[in-house]
Amino acid sequence: MPKQTHETWMARALTLARHGLYTTDPNPRVGCVLVRDGHVVGEGFHRRAGEPHAEINALHAAGEAARGATAYVTLEPCAHHGRTGPCADALVEAGVARVVVAMQDPNPQVAGAGLAIMRDAGIDVITGILEHESRRLNPGFLSRMERGRPFVRLKMATSLDGRTAMRSGESQWITGPAARTEVQRLRARSSAIISGVESIIFDNSRLTIRPEQLQLEEGEAIARRQPLRVIVDTQLRLPLAAACLREPGRTLIATCSDDAERRQRLESAGAEVLILPASPEGRVELASLLRYLAHAEEANEVLLETGATLAGAMLDAELVDEIHLFMAPILLGGEARPLFALPGMERMDQQRSLDIDDIRAVGRDWRIIARPVAEALR
Repeated sequence: MPKQTHETWMARALTLARHGLYTTDPNPRVGCVLVRDGHVVGEGFHRRAGEPHAEINALHAAGEAARGATAYVTLEPCAHHGRTGPCADALVEAGVARVVVAMQDPNPQVAGAGLAIMRDAGIDVITGILEHESRRLNPGFLSRMERGRPFVRLKMATSLDGRTAMRSGESQWITGPAARTEVQRLRARSSAIISGVESIIFDNSRLTIRPEQLQLEEGEAIARRQPLRVIVDTQLRLPLAAACLREPGRTLIATCSDDAERRQRLESAGAEVLILPASPEGRVELASLLRYLAHAEEANEVLLETGATLAGAMLDAELVDEIHLFMAPILLGGEARPLFALPGMERMDQQRSLDIDDIRAVGRDWRIIARPVAEALR
């Protein structure tokens, strides 16, 4: 079968996989298309953890027509027993003749085992079709499996002169409704939202998904959960009346403080307190926080919504993978707060380079998506 045909059907499988953008966490987003004699006989995608995988949904849709068909799958079929059975075995039992896979699964429980099962059963297996597109669909899952930490997006709203808030801390609203809808979409695809305690004190942010603002497109759905709210709070200063403590879902406070009394008060108010190592500067060690989120919380994608200090610290530690900068056509003046606190930068050779992936209008504002050069996706 010509490569172009493989790419055409794999593109359809990727489109199906995107229907799970907001719902599959902590699993990857996967789509599957079954093709026989040039026609689709079944297709499906993974909706949410604990439910059938994409291959199973496609096989159920195809029935007996799956025998002799070619399966196009955006990620290697699983080979282990989890909440569901191995998809590689299901494809063998269904009698498919060929399986075309976008990429191998980096999960150590799979990692080529699914491909081996199918090849051993005599199925023709082809890999690497639209692999780059498949990787871009699941940056968090890949990051968690390959690097032991989530994929981190930093969202910032700024004026045209690079300011994020007035000197008093007032910042609502810099950007317009269209930009705020985009932020809701970023939240909805994230396992966790990280903010600094200063941002919570000034803005009293709820850090929640608000479905009424999402403007979902046809076929899109959101998960039946709120992302984990993570507050980096070195000295446990979060007010007990903070709005995020009264919202559905969990609020985790990351600290390096050993103040038992403050910890007990916050836990009584509904927070969970996580004590982490301190950095040489006496602040929460951010790399340890991300490792915890990956291993204990199975967090794939994390959205960092915070002020200049924490944003700068994450950038300085090379822990930011992607920046979403929403720029409003306003000026806030030189006394307003800057985007990033990056102390010690005094020479041009200390500048931080970014690769810009996309620039487009969002309502009256502009959205710039950029990646720190050292952290560009493979």
